Amino acid sequence: MASRDGGSPPLVGVDHDLGWALGVLFRAYAKAAGAALADVPGGPRGYQVVAAAAGDEPPNQGALAHRLGIDRTVLTYLIDDLEAAGLVERRPDPTDRRSRRIVATEKGRRLCARGREHLRHVEARLLDCLDEAEAAALRAMLQRLAAHANTADPLKNACDVAEELSY
Repeated sequence: MASRDGGSPPLVGVDHDLGWALGVLFRAYAKAAGAALADVPGGPRGYQVVAAAAGDEPPNQGALAHRLGIDRTVLTYLIDDLEAAGLVERRPDPTDRRSRRIVATEKGRRLCARGREHLRHVEARLLDCLDEAEAAALRAMLQRLAAHANTADPLKNACDVAEELSY
């Protein structure tokens, strides 16, 4: 039996499992985004660093690591690669002499524009079984959920869930 969009039916037993659905979508997105951004040092993760650095208020390395969920040591090497490619530069933070802000170069800003276009195609392909309103609603809900999850302490929340399930 095929699903509503003509694809394979979900696996029985996990068809109502959020983790399974998110995993399938994430793997499909990660594979396509990785191919679309293969020319960026660090692939999609590198693109996210450059995109964040292209914002109005360039973040310092610590804030960037926290917001993107990247280990600080790994981020240092990634920024080194992006800097060597001429996509970002480290500048002194005017509010903290010990800190460096990560700022996108003009080349990095051009890469962001191209990368955004490539990712729009990836998203359109991944969401092609949804109509335009459904796709927009899904994006908005995912952004809201991501913002909420990003502010929560995942370890504390996991412990809360475990305590609630204990009898």
